[in-house]
This record gives sequence, structure tokens and C-alpha cells, in this order.
Amino acid sequence: MTIKVCVCGGGNGAHTLSGLSASREGVEVRVLTLFADEAERWTKAMEEAGGLTVLVTEKDGTTTEIKSKPHVVTKDPKIAITGADVIILTVPAFAHEGYFQAMAPHIQDSALVVGLPSQAGFEFQCRDILGAKAAAISMMSFETLPWATRIKEFGKKVEVMGTKSVLAASLIKGTAKTVDPLSTLQLLHGAEPKFRLAKHFLEMLIMSYSFVHPAILHGRWKDWDGKPVPEAPLFYQGIDQAAAAMLTICSDECKAVAQAIMKACPDTDLNDVKDIYQWYLEYYREDIVNDSDLFHAITTNKSYKGLVHPVKAVAGGVVPDFSNRYLTEDIPMGMIVFKGVALAAGVPIPNNDKLICWAQEKIGKEYLVNGQLTGKDVAFTRCPQRYGFNTLNAIITGKK
Repeated sequence: MTIKVCVCGGGNGAHTLSGLSASREGVEVRVLTLFADEAERWTKAMEEAGGLTVLVTEKDGTTTEIKSKPHVVTKDPKIAITGADVIILTVPAFAHEGYFQAMAPHIQDSALVVGLPSQAGFEFQCRDILGAKAAAISMMSFETLPWATRIKEFGKKVEVMGTKSVLAASLIKGTAKTVDPLSTLQLLHGAEPKFRLAKHFLEMLIMSYSFVHPAILHGRWKDWDGKPVPEAPLFYQGIDQAAAAMLTICSDECKAVAQAIMKACPDTDLNDVKDIYQWYLEYYREDIVNDSDLFHAITTNKSYKGLVHPVKAVAGGVVPDFSNRYLTEDIPMGMIVFKGVALAAGVPIPNNDKLICWAQEKIGKEYLVNGQLTGKDVAFTRCPQRYGFNTLNAIITGKK
């Protein structure tokens, strides 16, 4: 049996996943990229190179070269989606809507739709756009990309600098039978990362911890006087104790929402929702020098070395760039989605609200008004209320 896989996107992740998947026996890979003439350029480049090369840096420092060739790279959804057993979105969250709309007329009931990564609200948007078909298909959401990767030559060569050891995903099973989700995704990626299944998709939504970037930005710039600074300050490793405290408090609010949902809906298991400190210890154990508390776990995390705040150069130095995805994506596709779930659960999240209000002013948007999602820009978010999922039952079951 040949597994037909459609990889959606044209960036670093799409190149990597396409190359790895196409190298597996019994897998046919189609690439769907809707951006401009990207499909045409990718096809031409791959023909020139005789295929797509993935360079994988192994944990011992050696490099493995994997060469393969996707079956087709196209911007035609009918060609890419028709008959696809697995459809994997490896594009930023803001682009998901266009791909859901493109696949809707062509997707088969037995398809597995995967967000790699998904970001909060993936399931709500998928259900809304696919309509009646959403009940049949299965949905899988990964918390992050599996690798640190970059394109070296577009359409020809991509480099994997590091691969996570473990990665969690959630699954909502549809009424139609699909390929086995976990083993199929493991086959496409290889031995690492080792995938594990979360107990509930809301676990992934809550533990996306979309408050992290806004909290760090808020901690550094909330009292900024508007004057340029000499250079971009360190991002993660430059936080102070107050920012670490804000991260902890926001994490506590996430846990409170999880507990309230389990109390209201006993069949919903969110016991694996952990505080952000424990999450850091689990996912960055090998990189953390001092794990005595959250502040030190972040500031001594070797994987964060040298990462700085997004800034813009101006006369006299640099100023913060609030148009960066840390706010423009993490708020509407993250914090606002969690806020929608918290509202449905009846749990106040004042510290998350504080960050949202500060951030929405910085990016010129209006989502939260007097603690409610009634702002003029809510329609451009992925909060459940936008799609008519107003209660916990509707959020969990997908039935409005």
C-alpha cells in the first residue's frame, strides 16, 4: 500500500518534511504551496538538482545526507489533495485558513489533517472551514516543529541542525477510518523525535504557553521611555525575576483553567497539563545549566544563547519591533484562543488579560474589551467564539 502524503507549505519545515517523507519506502509525497510562483520555482530547482537533499546533523556531530524527490510540487489543490491519506500543514498559523479553504472541496473522509505545528485554535478553524467533512476526518496537532532547520538552496537543499528527542501531539479521531496516526507520522519523520500522544487536544492548546513571548517583551519594554537603546538586549537569557514571576503566574492561570474544565467535564483528561517550570525541565533538561528555579532554567538554557529581542535600527541605536510574530501571531493565534477557552470555563485570567491588553495596544489591534472578546479584531483570531463554539461542550465536541 502506498501512503499518499500532501505537505502544505514552501518554507524550511516543508522542505525538510518533504525530503524526509519522500525517502521512505511506500510513500508518495505531493507538495502544495499556494504562495505566488513558489511551486514553479521549487519544481525547476529540484529538476536542476536531480532531487531534494536533506542534510541531517546527528547528535554525534556527523552529517547524514538524504536525497529524494517528491512526486509533485504544485499550487493546484485538486492535484495535491485528491486521494491524500495525510495532509500536513507546515506553514505559520496565519496561513492555515487559506490551506483549509483550498483543501475543503477535495479532501477525502479518511484523511488525517496534521498541524506541524498547529498553534492554538487549529481544530476550531479546521472544523469551521471543512464543515460537515470535519466530523469524518481526523485531526492531529503537534506542539512545535520537530527540528531546527533552514533552507540552504531553495528547492534543492535543506539543513537540519538539530532534532528534538521527544514531541507531543494530540489527536481528534473522526468517524472515518484513517491510517494509523502516530506510526504513520513516525514513519515519515524517522526514529527521532519519538512521538507521544497527548490525552486531549485542549492539553496541547493550553500548554502552547502562548504567553511566553508577550510576557518577556512586556517585562523588558513595559516601562520603556521611547528612546533608542544601544543594542538589542538578550531575549530569554535577559529576563529578570519579575518577568519570571509573570511567566509563573500566567502558567498558574493555565492550570486553573485545566482544573475547571476537568471538573465541569469529567471525561476530559487534562491531568498532564503541567506548570511552565516543569515543562522546561522536561524539554530542555540537557541544555539547562542551573535548574534551581524557572528564572535560572531560562537564563542558563544553552539553546537560548545569543537570542535577542526583535528590534529596528534607528538613529542612535535600536528600538523594539512590536510588529514581530511574537505579538502579531502569539496574541490572535495563541493568547486570545486560550482566553476564549477560559471564558467558556468561567475562569478569570487577569495576568494573561494584562499581557493581552498591553500587546494589543502595541500592535494596533482590539481583541479584549473589559475582559470580554468583543473587540473589532476578534474576527481575525482563532478563538472558539469566532466560530460559534461558545460553551465547553461545543469546544470539546465541535458541535455548535
